[in-house]
Amino acid sequence: MSIERKPFGSTVDGKPAELITVKNASGCTLAVTTYGARIVSLLVPGRDGKFADVVLGHDSAEEYSAYRNFQGALVGRYGNRIANSQFPLDGEIIKLIPSEGVNQLHGGPNGYSMQIWTIDSVSDGDSPSMCLSLTAPDGEGGFPGTLQVKVTYTLTKDNALEIDYKAVSDKKTIVNLTNHSFFNLRGYDGGDICDTVLQINADRYTVTDISLIPTGELAPVAGTPLDFTKGKPIGQDIDATACLMDSIHGFDHNFVISRKGDGVEKIAEAYDPESGRVMEVLTDLPGVQLFTANSFPEGLKGKNGTAMLPHHAFCLETQYFPDTPNHPNFPSCVVEAGQEYHTTTIYRFSVR
Repeated sequence: MSIERKPFGSTVDGKPAELITVKNASGCTLAVTTYGARIVSLLVPGRDGKFADVVLGHDSAEEYSAYRNFQGALVGRYGNRIANSQFPLDGEIIKLIPSEGVNQLHGGPNGYSMQIWTIDSVSDGDSPSMCLSLTAPDGEGGFPGTLQVKVTYTLTKDNALEIDYKAVSDKKTIVNLTNHSFFNLRGYDGGDICDTVLQINADRYTVTDISLIPTGELAPVAGTPLDFTKGKPIGQDIDATACLMDSIHGFDHNFVISRKGDGVEKIAEAYDPESGRVMEVLTDLPGVQLFTANSFPEGLKGKNGTAMLPHHAFCLETQYFPDTPNHPNFPSCVVEAGQEYHTTTIYRFSVR
């Protein structure tokens, strides 16, 4: 059990970042940087008792900001895509700043993943935690309302990473916060994730066009490469996704969780047979995006100079559905002025 705070370099525009590292009673270690409230490293044991860092990332804030990727980051105000960078709210069309062609992705070019967060508190003990906060001004990215955001990361004594999100706006707005960690249960240098066995509690998915914008249809996963209901290796059907959209080689899909209730419940499980590591995902949100790191910029290097290659990681991003504010049939992400947005996601680790 320990806490360490140290400089993590500066962003390319000269803003200093800090790295906070905590260790729980079991010896697991979590490191988070103030740049984007990003999870930089997460060390958990395997079947042999040896610890491995199971998230991809970089060695400094300079690298994260230079590459402008989302690895490990808290993304918002709206995680995922909004079509044509606009949405209706109380009869008005809200215009957003595009960041992926005509669409907005992950809150725009200056979303929460690209900003320096404030450390509010760090606590030690069997289950250490840290709380970071950010004030997003009215109009940032085009979104209405000044939003006060807090995220608390807790590394529990039983090796679960709990992420608790809270936000309050002074105007009616939309909010969809998620974490964009790239996982490899063998370690960030563990090679491809095709043998990782994944199970997702979802009978349907959101159908999209080739720009990954939902059409509004919620289609059954049965009979498609997206059927993870019984569990299967990620690589089993990873080359078959072209039948769903011809712009993707791999998975980048939102699954509609088959929920039992409104609270936090288990929605997915990943298992690496080689290391024995198991990662269960629990949340109270209606969707989860499976992304299999289908491409990286050529020559991109990560921690300790490790090459970042396609399908060497997977993401399970709990969320409201992509483009929700443009689809009345999707669960609503609207937050009234003064209403607290509050959601929890847990990544729970064990061995088998």
